[in-house]
Amino acid sequence: MIRPAVIISHLGLLILIIGIAMLSCLPWSIIYKEGVTISIGVAAMVTIISGLFLKYFFSTGESINVKEGFALVGLGWIIASVFGSLPFLFSGYLPNFADAFFETVSGFSTTGATIVKDVEAWPRGLMFWRCLTQWLGGMGIIVLFLAIIAGMGARGNQLFKAEIPGGPITDKISPRIRETARKLWLTYIIISVACLLLLLIFGMNLFDALCHTFTTMATGGFSTKNASIGFYSSPYIQWTITIFMFIAGTNFALHYLAYKDRNPAVYIKSPEFRLYAGIALTAGILVALALHGAGGVGGWEEKIRRASFQVVSIMTGTGFATADYDLWPALATGVLFLMMFVGGCIGSTTGNIKVGRYLILIHRVLMELKKMIHPKAVLTMRSGQRVINEDLVSNVAQFFFLYFMFLALGVLGLTMLGLDVTSSLTASAACLGNIGPGFAAVGPTQNYSFIPDAGKYLLSALMLIGRLEIFPMLILLLPAYWKQ
Repeated sequence: MIRPAVIISHLGLLILIIGIAMLSCLPWSIIYKEGVTISIGVAAMVTIISGLFLKYFFSTGESINVKEGFALVGLGWIIASVFGSLPFLFSGYLPNFADAFFETVSGFSTTGATIVKDVEAWPRGLMFWRCLTQWLGGMGIIVLFLAIIAGMGARGNQLFKAEIPGGPITDKISPRIRETARKLWLTYIIISVACLLLLLIFGMNLFDALCHTFTTMATGGFSTKNASIGFYSSPYIQWTITIFMFIAGTNFALHYLAYKDRNPAVYIKSPEFRLYAGIALTAGILVALALHGAGGVGGWEEKIRRASFQVVSIMTGTGFATADYDLWPALATGVLFLMMFVGGCIGSTTGNIKVGRYLILIHRVLMELKKMIHPKAVLTMRSGQRVINEDLVSNVAQFFFLYFMFLALGVLGLTMLGLDVTSSLTASAACLGNIGPGFAAVGPTQNYSFIPDAGKYLLSALMLIGRLEIFPMLILLLPAYWKQ
C-alpha cells in the first residue's frame, strides 16, 4: 500500500536537509562580496520553507513501508535535484531550467558532466554549491538522511540497499542500519579531511582545496578551474588526487574496518579490492607504455603520473583531467574507453558497473567450466568468505542486461537529436556510468552545452538511473508498483 502523505512528509525532511546545506555557500559569497548572495539566500529559504511545509503539513506519524521506501529513494533524488538547481536559476547564471537541472543532477549523481563553459567566471558561492552537491551525493543523500533520522528499522535497510552503490550486494558494517550509515559518513568525513589537509600543504588555497576535496572524495570531477586538475602543475597535487580518487573508489566498509581493527590486511583479503587494484595497475602500465611509445611527454615519472591519474579518474568515474586524452595514442584511448565500463568497488562513491559484479560473473563462469569437467559435483560459489547464491547471480545478470539496454537507448536518443555515433556512445556511457567527460564532442576539453534540451533531460535520466543502479528508478515505472 502506497500512502502519498507519508512519502511527501519524508521528502520534506530531505528537502530541508538540502536547504540547510545550501546555507554553507553564503559565507563565501559574503566574504568575496559577490552579487549572488541574495539569490543563494532566497534559494536556501525557499528550499527550507518548502521542506518544513511538506514535513509538517503532511506528517502522519506513521512509519514508511518497503514500497514507500523505493518511492522515497527514486523521487528523493529527483526532488533534491529540482531544489538544488534553484541557486543556479535565481542567480541567472543558468537561467534555463534544463541547464540548471542537468548541472544539479550531474552534481548529486557525482557524474561531473557540465554545461558550464567558463567556470572560473562564476561567483565562489555558486562554485561551492556546485562542488558541495557532489560531496553530498557521493556517500548518498539518502544515506545521510538515514544517518540523521531514527526509527526506520527494516525499512531503513531497504532504503540503504536501494541507494548505496552495489545495491543488494552491499554488506552492512553494523546490525543497525542507522549506525551503519553514521559510520560510513564518519569514515567519509575523516578521509575527506585528510585529503583537504594534503591539498593545502601542497599549495592549493582553502577554497580550491575544499572544492576539490568534495569532488575527489565523491569521485565527481567538478573543478573550480576550466583546465580541471591540469591547471595545477604540481606533481604532488596530481598524485594526491590520484591516490584519493583510488581510495574513494574502494569499499568504505573496508576503510572503516581497517581503522577499527587497526589491520590494513582487510584490503588484501578482499577479492574485489585485489581485482580493482589489479585492473588499475594493469591499465596504468598500458597507458604509460603507449605514452612512452608516442614520445614527447616528459620523463617516466610524468608518463606514469599522467597515465595513473587518467586511468583512476575514468575508472572511478571521477572525470578529472590533466591533459586532453582524446589526443593520446590509440592504445591509451582504447584502454581509457574500456575503463568507462569498469567502476570502483561496491560500497564506494563510484558509479558504473562495479568490480564486484564482474567478480561474481567470473566466479559463475569458472563454476560452469568446473561443472563441464565434473558434472556430478556439488559446487558452491564463494567470493572471499561470502557465499554467492543464485539469486545474487541472477540480479547481477539482470543488471548487466539493463545497463547495456539503457546505454543503447541513450545512444539511439542522442543520434536522433543529431549527435555523431562516437559522441552519442561516450556521452551515454559517461552519464550512465557517472563518469562525466567522454570522447569526441564531449571530450575532456569540451562540455555538454551544445546538446539540445531534450538530450539534457535524457542524459539527466541516465545519470539518475546509473547512480541508483537502475532498479530503484525502474520499479517506479511499473503500474503494478502503484496499485494498492
